[in-house]
Amino acid sequence: MKLITAFYLLLLTLFVSPVMAQYATQDTVHFAGEKHFKNIRQLTFGGDNAEAYWSYDGKSIVFQKTNPKEGLFCDQIFMAKVPFTNNEKFTPKMIGTGKGRSTCSYFLPDGKHIIYASTHLGADSCPPTPDRAKYGNKYIWPLYNSYDIFMADMSGKIVKQITKAKGYDAEATLSPDGKKMIYCSDKSGDLELYVMDLKSGKEIRVTHELGYDGGAWFSPDGTKIVWRASRPKTPEAIKEYKELLAEGMVAPTNMEVFVANADGSNPKQITALGQANWAPNFTPDGKHIIFCSNHEYKYGFPFNMYLMDLEGNHIEKISRDKGFDAFPMFSPDGKRIMFSSNRNNGGTRDTNLFVADWVD
Repeated sequence: MKLITAFYLLLLTLFVSPVMAQYATQDTVHFAGEKHFKNIRQLTFGGDNAEAYWSYDGKSIVFQKTNPKEGLFCDQIFMAKVPFTNNEKFTPKMIGTGKGRSTCSYFLPDGKHIIYASTHLGADSCPPTPDRAKYGNKYIWPLYNSYDIFMADMSGKIVKQITKAKGYDAEATLSPDGKKMIYCSDKSGDLELYVMDLKSGKEIRVTHELGYDGGAWFSPDGTKIVWRASRPKTPEAIKEYKELLAEGMVAPTNMEVFVANADGSNPKQITALGQANWAPNFTPDGKHIIFCSNHEYKYGFPFNMYLMDLEGNHIEKISRDKGFDAFPMFSPDGKRIMFSSNRNNGGTRDTNLFVADWVD
């Protein structure tokens, strides 16, 4: 998803490099200037934990996790109840297949099922990562053609395969009523967004420009969508994009945030910040968009989280880690925020989950 997909964790691998050590600060869970956060709690302690998304009732999350120390060599899907008091423990359990690579999980409104993307039909093992040396050590994201989207129950049993087209199908989220799914696919020959009616399986394509369109979300009232996209414009950029795409890869280091009506009409680019602006999502009141960006920094890091209005104006920086803050998601009632961060990781590359009370 969104995502992230594992895509975002690979961004982390690229940018949180030995060079990052010079920017390291003391370990903390709450940095000065993070005025919107209160009562921050760290939920995970080790590995890469990301794309944590709330259930519709605001009581649980699903997320993806990699941790070789635990035998998790690529992303798998986990679910857990979110603690509301210090006495409550955070005890995730795997609900994915444990095979292949999984990403972009999301609850259905019934709280009894999730959707997620997985490569397990292609192979039980983790799919190979690309040799970046072959591409001048650029950041390259593989578009595994074995990714499809599945529905599973809380025991992990897959009850439905939702997508079956050959190629990359991932980055799915649902409309507020749970009836429609928006996702990214390369089945047209480009990375585009599609909206599918889950009951009938009928779908429409909602993006049509050359570039990587993905990581989309519906607005709280279901009338709008927000997503991030690359838009190669120069002959050189277009050539590189098409050549990589033909090899099942993409280099998504330049992305901006877009909005449109839920059917794809009236698309509008609302940021022009440069570098990587991604993981956008609407606030629960539908009046703002929260997103992640590295646009302030010459070397492409840190990544922090920002708020802006629906026109892309009045941008406010809301997080201050010197490494990586991303995947922000508000609880349905808007009272809490979940995100992933490098903070308090002891100088490692670990990315953990944090939850905080939100202060307007």
